[in-house]
Amino acid sequence: MGKISKKTLNKVLLRTQGCQFAHNYERMQSLSLTYCVSPVLEELYKDAPKELRVKAMQRYLEYFNTHPIAIPFILGIATAVEENTDEEHKDTVTAIKTSLMGPFAGIGDSLLNLTWFPIAGSIGASLCVANGSILGPIVMFLLINLLYWPLKYFGLHKGYESGMSLVDKFGVEVFDRLGDAANVLGVMVTGGLIATTVKLSTAIEFAFDEGDPLVLQTQLDSVLPCLLPIIVTFICYRLLKKGQGKNSAQIILGIIAVFLVLFALNYYIPGFPKIFA
Repeated sequence: MGKISKKTLNKVLLRTQGCQFAHNYERMQSLSLTYCVSPVLEELYKDAPKELRVKAMQRYLEYFNTHPIAIPFILGIATAVEENTDEEHKDTVTAIKTSLMGPFAGIGDSLLNLTWFPIAGSIGASLCVANGSILGPIVMFLLINLLYWPLKYFGLHKGYESGMSLVDKFGVEVFDRLGDAANVLGVMVTGGLIATTVKLSTAIEFAFDEGDPLVLQTQLDSVLPCLLPIIVTFICYRLLKKGQGKNSAQIILGIIAVFLVLFALNYYIPGFPKIFA
């Protein structure tokens, strides 16, 4: 295992659970990263002069921002580089952190935040919607963490064992390609979730003197099934993007208010056209 003990690596793993608690808009995750890697630095520099210990800490206080699940893997590689390079070449640690944080941020956002998280959430939500079961949030929590924890554990230990050889073998470019592939997969999964979880149909009909009435929903389904769910999702997406995700509560309350008003109009005003089924 080298100079760093498995116990120390597990300390780093536990500390990564709180890697977002000290997030700031100047250096993003630098404070959390320094806190996470400090057990490694304490073990490596326990007999070193104070100046070297301070300099080692300062390497991790520089700007850093990536997906939280990728932090253990990057720290594993950084730890291996820390113990195998002399003080004159420690800039390699900063270089590897900087080169990996961008690609892993894209992979994490695409595969985890935009793919696995919605899948786990939709499974949990379906349990709640079907029968109001408390198992919904529990299942979602378990699905997320049954993937996240192994990724973090094996990422940290495998990154430490492989060190720079993993990056030298595949190159940083492979992570960019994985990010692009994950974006495509995320779009496909999100499209499937819209069709299966967003339910909206119209009850508008056009009556004629002769023959059966023209049902608008039937015509829409023949042209493009799930057109109304796609339109509603697109509107919500645009509103979320415009508000940078800070207006999600207002959007949810707004949707509820619109449909409550339409329901009240249909219920209290005779002859008011029924728009949604």
